Amino acid sequence: MQSKTRPIEEVLAELDALQLRDPEVHGKRLFGLVYPTGREDIEALVHGVYDRFLFANALNPLKFAALAQVEKEVIAMAGDLVHRTATNVHGGSMTSGGTESILMSMLVSRERARARGVERAEILAPESAHPAYAKAAHYFDMDYVRVPLDGSYRADVAAARALVSEQTCVIVGSAYSYPHGVIDPIAELAALAGEHGIGCHVDACIGGFVLPFMEMLGHPVPPWDFRVEGVTEISMDVHKYGYVPKGASVILHRDDDWIWHQTFFYEQWGSGLYATPAIAGARAAAPTVAAWAVMRHLGVDGYKELVADLCATVERLRTGITCIEGLEIVGDPIGPLLALRSDTVDLYAVADVMDERGWHLNRNTDPYGLHLMISPAHRDVIDELLTDLSYAMTHHGPSKGKTARYA
Repeated sequence: MQSKTRPIEEVLAELDALQLRDPEVHGKRLFGLVYPTGREDIEALVHGVYDRFLFANALNPLKFAALAQVEKEVIAMAGDLVHRTATNVHGGSMTSGGTESILMSMLVSRERARARGVERAEILAPESAHPAYAKAAHYFDMDYVRVPLDGSYRADVAAARALVSEQTCVIVGSAYSYPHGVIDPIAELAALAGEHGIGCHVDACIGGFVLPFMEMLGHPVPPWDFRVEGVTEISMDVHKYGYVPKGASVILHRDDDWIWHQTFFYEQWGSGLYATPAIAGARAAAPTVAAWAVMRHLGVDGYKELVADLCATVERLRTGITCIEGLEIVGDPIGPLLALRSDTVDLYAVADVMDERGWHLNRNTDPYGLHLMISPAHRDVIDELLTDLSYAMTHHGPSKGKTARYA
């Protein structure tokens, strides 16, 4: 740190120069990590929330009763979307993101397994499951067992059945899976979990704020939420297709008392009881309040409008992709996430050309190809994207060797 104070304008100018190195989050050329709507009302609302709650701390709900109420209402609204039976206990908590929601869910499953005498519990998850499950196994002294995928890139239920053991404490399914945008056979996985008296966690961090509204709009959606007997926990990110800034996710339990398995209590020190339901102690309040504000502002009708717009944008993109020779969509995705493959063209080389033209497409390893997460704001650039993608398919050199990196 320098010794002298610097003018604010100078510091901000330096920050602006640094930010030029990053993708423009509102530039509509980034297909993942951020989820722009192009809606000025949502942007203005979020800025208003952050102005009010930028420095608030969600650590102590007794001290900040309003924050506690807001968090409880976000959890209840999310629960309504996935048909969690309403109770006086919210049966879930806010976290900083999908990874923390998954970590908390796996901790609950481990604690329940230990209560019945399992010393080293196993997580059974599809090969396409988010790396946070492997991270949870690493953090919480668990084993991680991967379930092969079937020909549609969904969890192979027969393979899962063969892999269940006495140590298995939870079976995982995704709605949607991040690599391929498909929904695992949740009903079958949940039934398998029920047969063994263990948990079934549905990772709906991507689909949690898309699938409910797609169903309301009449799109065919396979069973995946708490209406499925055997589903015990669902994670859903408000900071993805809930359209709020990063730091807002929800973990929900079917049974109220499961929340206590994820809550840490400690009072053997000089300042009284310390109790937290997530990994973080001090927590930024603004993401939770932003989630509450955006959900209250949009309501069901507002989200349906956004999802209808999103589905129309995705359909335009899918139609255009089918017209590009040598390019095909992986599996049978029904939402805003598409993986692309080719038997004739090196798609990493295609991605190099797209990089040069200012697009930020992602790369997949299995199958080898491209990956896009579509947001409502992409409606304005689909034609340009397809034009450049078609050009890149026929005007590329050898791959420059850029690898697939999620994080």
